[in-house]
Amino acid sequence: MAPTPTEFLPSSLDSFPSIPFFRSKSSRSENLSVPLSRQKEGKLVLKNKAPRWHEQLQCWCLNFRGRVTVASVKNFQLVASEENGPAGQEHDKVILQFGKVGKDLFTMDYRYPISAFQAFAICLSSFDTKIACE
Repeated sequence: MAPTPTEFLPSSLDSFPSIPFFRSKSSRSENLSVPLSRQKEGKLVLKNKAPRWHEQLQCWCLNFRGRVTVASVKNFQLVASEENGPAGQEHDKVILQFGKVGKDLFTMDYRYPISAFQAFAICLSSFDTKIACE
């Protein structure tokens, strides 16, 4: 379960500066009060988990722990990149996995820190780039 605020105090909404969309790029970046180095701290960088060579099958495989049953180019697992934290953190923990389980049936598993909406959007976008691959 991810902690999610259920209400926002009116005073906290007023404290965020509004940045109009019609300003030029240069004037917009001058008005930001947070330095770029601090903005980078809040990013979560995800990358595809590298597959392992399976000697018996003679192919590259990912372990979906029984959740994905059909081989497809649309199957993927995302893990946190090493850019996200200090060395030594566990980067093999799968944050999002998506895979085929039937002719037109897929499964999606996700965990904190991404939301269901973010996970669904990432999985949906995988169809756009791989339409003609199968």
